[in-house]
Amino acid sequence: MSSDLSRRDFLRHSGATGAAAFIAATLSACSGGPASTGSVGAGSDKDLITAVIGYGNDQSWDPTQTASAFAMAGIAHVYEGLLDTDPITREPYPALATALPSDLNATTWRFTLRDGATWHDGRPVTADDVVFTYQRVLDPEANVLVGNFFRSWLQEVKKVDDKTVELVFTFPFPDAAPRLTIAKIMPKHVFGQPGAWDAAKGGKAVGSGPYKLVQHNPKSNTTFEAFDGYNGPRPAAAKKMNWLSIVDAAARVAKISGGSAEAQIADNIPYANVDRLKQQGLTVEGGAGMNHLFLMFNTGAKPFDDVRVRQALHYAIDKRKLIDVALKGHGTASSSFLNEGHPDHKRAAVVYDYDPDKAKALLKEAGVSGLTVNLMSVNVSWLVDCLPTIASSWEAIGVKTTLEPQDTAALFTKMDQFQDYQVVAAASNPNQFGMDADLIMRYNYVSGGLWMKYSHYEGSKDAKALFAMMDEATKEPDKAKKAGLVHKYLDVIAEQAVLYPVVHTELMSAWDPKKLTGVRAQPYPGINLLQTKRV
Repeated sequence: MSSDLSRRDFLRHSGATGAAAFIAATLSACSGGPASTGSVGAGSDKDLITAVIGYGNDQSWDPTQTASAFAMAGIAHVYEGLLDTDPITREPYPALATALPSDLNATTWRFTLRDGATWHDGRPVTADDVVFTYQRVLDPEANVLVGNFFRSWLQEVKKVDDKTVELVFTFPFPDAAPRLTIAKIMPKHVFGQPGAWDAAKGGKAVGSGPYKLVQHNPKSNTTFEAFDGYNGPRPAAAKKMNWLSIVDAAARVAKISGGSAEAQIADNIPYANVDRLKQQGLTVEGGAGMNHLFLMFNTGAKPFDDVRVRQALHYAIDKRKLIDVALKGHGTASSSFLNEGHPDHKRAAVVYDYDPDKAKALLKEAGVSGLTVNLMSVNVSWLVDCLPTIASSWEAIGVKTTLEPQDTAALFTKMDQFQDYQVVAAASNPNQFGMDADLIMRYNYVSGGLWMKYSHYEGSKDAKALFAMMDEATKEPDKAKKAGLVHKYLDVIAEQAVLYPVVHTELMSAWDPKKLTGVRAQPYPGINLLQTKRV
């Protein structure tokens, strides 16, 4: 499979670097599926955790390529990195490796593999598997998604002996430790075979983690069992798990509602259902992070090549109304690309506070009148709820607006074919991969990345200058200086407004505290049940 094809498939089916976390399958794809999962009566089986995931499970399961919320959550239970991170604190801990690096500023990190670590098929984990995985991650021809988070600083991974590997950096990169969880180690004897990456994409999973994938039914459910051979730091806390894929919000909420609810936990809870579920005795908690609605402009089409037009359309949006009406208060108007709770957040030099007069003035200055905009978007329910406010805001400054929400696969097929478009609204949450600013920004803004190609921005002088600024920040070892460089390029990204957030939102999960312990709500899509027990 060519790298171009795999990247197109990745974006079309998993939403990739933007719609990633919130890809929605069609209602028909999920509305009938879970009824045939064989989990009837599962609510009384205390060896089983039944979970409802609000995203499709039929997207890529290749850990090097996917950004599917469902798949990434499942992969975190099945595979391990050399280091992994706590799902909430994001602090790294040794997983397949036996220890954290002793010197974060060193340009060579050596790891010894955990004694007795085995794959789910019984074969031992070796240094060859680690080298095999990182060769794919770093391969410019494969150009896998997670490579964007490594290629700028990681030169190579070498085998020292069967139980020892060495990571060689291009320059000191202290932020590397939490990044290593992204590169889930995969068995060479399985995925080094012809056609194996296609099989991984389709749901074949052989890991070394605490759970093994037992059955995968696309558009329906995925089941897991505790792996008896696991000897790592976070063993499975339940014997079995059945994850139902239900994209339709009403059907998802129904599975966790009532005294005879089939499921004990659900993610992606609609804001309108929070109070009712709490009244039923469920715990409903959210996490604020990088989840956001963004606008992407086609800078290759006039008048969107003019930064004043892009800025005008951002200034025009009544974000307070959007947050109050569509998000039921669970959102914050974006004051930077980074969310306000992020450690590196700083109010950008240009902030798009609601200012319709300024929007009109910018359009006039750009010589634009009688503008008609077709706003295409993914069909994620909470994002679709936001579209009428965006349209009425634009209409209020004289911009005639038509809305075109559609199945995500259909939208990104058009993007892949570079069909003409004007503006796209989509959802993103880079926190699936990590927290540091460099990672978050390279999720969208990277030379050769598809989002930059979709926006027809990457070949511009502005883009090349931006990428150079980002590289300079990545290489800076001093934390204070690095933060200054990050804020400098974040200001450029805000001013250019090529692909930029409108609002940051909160994600909600619900669970029955009488049936589960050890649950922690996370600020990115999916769930992590590694420390969750059934009671």
